[in-house]
Amino acid sequence: MRKLALSDEILLQIEKPARYIGGEIGSVQKEKQNVNIRFAMCFPDVYEIGMSHLGIQILYEMFNQMEDVWCERVYSPWTDLDVILRKQDIPLFALESQEPVKDFDFLGITLQYEMCYTNILQILDLAKIPLLAKDRTKENPIVIGGGPCSYNPEPIAEFFDLFYIGEGETRYKELLELYRNMRSASREEFLREASHIPGIYVPSLYDVTYHEDGTIQSFAPKYEDVPATIKKEMVTDLDASYYPTAPVVPFIRVTQDRMTLEIMRGCIRGCRFCQAGQLYKPLRQRSVEVLKDYAKKLMAHTGHEEISLSSLSSSDYTDLKELLDFLLEECARQKVNIALPSLRIDAFSLDVMNKVQDIKKSSLTFAPEAGTQRMRDVINKGLTIDDILKGSQEAFVGGWNKVKLYFMLGLPTETTEDIEGIAVLANEIAKCYYDTVPKDQRKGKIQITVSTSFFVPKPFTPFQWAQMDPPQAFNEKAKICKEAIRSQLNQKSIKYNWHEADTSMMEGVFARGDRRLSKVILRAYEKGCFYDAWSEYYKHDVWMQCFEEEGIDPEFYTTRARADEEIFPWDFISCGVTKTFLLREWKKALNAEVSANCREGCQGCGAASYGVGVCPKRR
Repeated sequence: MRKLALSDEILLQIEKPARYIGGEIGSVQKEKQNVNIRFAMCFPDVYEIGMSHLGIQILYEMFNQMEDVWCERVYSPWTDLDVILRKQDIPLFALESQEPVKDFDFLGITLQYEMCYTNILQILDLAKIPLLAKDRTKENPIVIGGGPCSYNPEPIAEFFDLFYIGEGETRYKELLELYRNMRSASREEFLREASHIPGIYVPSLYDVTYHEDGTIQSFAPKYEDVPATIKKEMVTDLDASYYPTAPVVPFIRVTQDRMTLEIMRGCIRGCRFCQAGQLYKPLRQRSVEVLKDYAKKLMAHTGHEEISLSSLSSSDYTDLKELLDFLLEECARQKVNIALPSLRIDAFSLDVMNKVQDIKKSSLTFAPEAGTQRMRDVINKGLTIDDILKGSQEAFVGGWNKVKLYFMLGLPTETTEDIEGIAVLANEIAKCYYDTVPKDQRKGKIQITVSTSFFVPKPFTPFQWAQMDPPQAFNEKAKICKEAIRSQLNQKSIKYNWHEADTSMMEGVFARGDRRLSKVILRAYEKGCFYDAWSEYYKHDVWMQCFEEEGIDPEFYTTRARADEEIFPWDFISCGVTKTFLLREWKKALNAEVSANCREGCQGCGAASYGVGVCPKRR
């Protein structure tokens, strides 16, 4: 029988002790003496968020199918347990065995968003693993980073032994096999050899030099046998890849408390602000028959009462109608609800929603992203005012009277007219409701919720060259938008929410940052910063003090204009999409020129080099 790492006394003191006891249905127990490699898979945030992450579920099942590998899970302890672990000198432990993470061979950390960076240090610190990679010895686990933020790993490069760039299903077996064969070798020898595996980046094997103005002069490997460019790893056949059909079922409610059916990866849309749309190109789909089989197994093994579709743009899945028809029938039989993603609002989608939401119709979601057509052309959204109003009209006829609208403020070339256009568009949708639905058929007044986030330029997008607004400008733009909404005829039907500007600024710093930021992140952690993604724990003044103490200007990474030829910290990584293509799209954005999506015509982005997906050039 397992012995818990935490005593009953501690478990009674903390919030939600089920976060830390393991033993959930679907979790994997192995005999320690029968495994050769122990891998701790970490999501650096609270259990409820980490347990909702599909990527970890995939790798967890994939690793544990290997007989001599035992993969366990670890999450950031909440603030109450953090205090107790430090006070009582209890090392951070993995859920399955309840044993210290410091005794494992690998610690793999998922990098899902920039504001989790200090939580990485919390994990390392509580696990009693040296924070800096250069201070670790053969006795410490190999610390690996992966996930979306690994496409610019430089701000946290000093904390990791290596990064896995791309989708994890392809090269981990090779990396683990290398580790088995090099157990007697030094840490440095293993890392040098690991750098030869495609997709593996070892920061300690590269040197960076800077110009006087702070921009990068050169980024190069220290040795001839170390690759100068790291090409992302990508699954080419999703049907043949791993998928967790019997995932771990948590004891407590988590953020995404449902079954997840990943229908495809990649996106045919060319939204210029969207990093995921570029990183996961080209589009790859799972066959509808495989998805039907996965759905049946998930329902049988989990007991969840809801299933959702996962992709960047589910409406673009070729066999969506057949899949949804099957799910509607199967879910009705199994008494399981369907959670629909943000579909394009058209007659087909609304018909499906009508079948799913028989009694209470929830809000419909539109993401116009910008208030004017000019700005939607700048970002290449591929959505016109006619599309929006026609979709709204069909929804109102179908009985909906709640609409959520998502926009961004601070987009490149934005004007006051573009900001005020958000209010005008919201008012037009409200007017459309009153013009469409007869008075005697209305279920109350239209309810529109407008939410604006602040634009953050991301690597590997056409907007990686863009200047970012400072926080004060963001707040001023939110004020303009709020006042514009108040001036509309239907203002009482419109509610307005906006994001916090300070955290958006910090996200922008880390998104396009370089290695020099590691000093700031370390100093901020030492001053008590972690759980920065949670507004109640974010300490902006402390962060600004840390920048000042390290002599680094955060605006160098946000508001500064970038030359076309500037070397970016992430330029040594190839995500398939070329820098030439991104620069071409940046120039088109500045001229508000629209580019066709992948099904309408190949734009020559470079992702066709992978030989799969939607690209007429490959046919």
